[in-house]
Amino acid sequence: MDTQIKTKAAVISVISNLFLMTAKFIVGFLTGSISVISEAIHSANDLLASFIALFAVRESSKPPDDRHPFGHGKIENISGTIEALLIFLAAALIIKEAVEKIRFGEGVIEPTWGLIVMGVSVVLNLGVSEYLLRVAKEHHSIALEADGMHLRTDVYTSLGVFAGLLLIKVTGLQIIDPIAAMVVAGLIIKAAYDLTQKAFVPLLDTSLEDHHLEAVQCVLAEYEYRYLEYHDLRTRRSGREAHIDLHLVIDAQASVQEAHDLCDSIEKSIGERVPFSSVLIHVEPSGEIKQRLLEQ
Repeated sequence: MDTQIKTKAAVISVISNLFLMTAKFIVGFLTGSISVISEAIHSANDLLASFIALFAVRESSKPPDDRHPFGHGKIENISGTIEALLIFLAAALIIKEAVEKIRFGEGVIEPTWGLIVMGVSVVLNLGVSEYLLRVAKEHHSIALEADGMHLRTDVYTSLGVFAGLLLIKVTGLQIIDPIAAMVVAGLIIKAAYDLTQKAFVPLLDTSLEDHHLEAVQCVLAEYEYRYLEYHDLRTRRSGREAHIDLHLVIDAQASVQEAHDLCDSIEKSIGERVPFSSVLIHVEPSGEIKQRLLEQ
């Protein structure tokens, strides 16, 4: 069910971006507006990103296997990183086209259709991005979050192009068109940077976010009356999966069953506060602490 919901969201994104890309390219070439063409390039970029997200949500949901014992979660991080690189590329293309437009001074033939397609783009992308970000939050999907952020950027850039075309229609100043395209490129670069931070950093096996790490520590504090201490707490994220391991020191006189029940309780409590978590606890009898201290 989880995979079906995420796949449906990704498919909706693909259809939306295909429609907008086609409409923007047609209107951009008919009107000669570089800002509209820049938005078409942005939508083409979004379309490719949506296909990547669709692939990622399907593959990342596969269960662990012999070659991937920790699951396939990092596919979502990889897809997000690729999307960020594509956004940077799109921004570079837009800047190139805008500079050439300024140099050669080609004007917009008629901005009316550009205004219409930009208005449609704002409304459609706002709705689809809201949907993607909601599904991403509910199902902890980095790939869908990246796609949603991508489309949210499109909302702002489309508004910028809409305003530029409206000024051209009112004032007749053609220079506004490439300037609006340059502003679009700047916003795209900012979105690409934010997405890179979100998607790429977890590939380096960084620890969980502070609020999730605090949640783990709070759970351990709730059970401290049943163990002597814990140490070597390590966490890392793989897509939406959170991997947590630690050493738990208990009374050497405790039975195997007591140690097992304690670990089960801690793992269950962590799972309730940190979604999609996998917890591994190494139990040490209290005598090992004494031996370690003697060796030091």
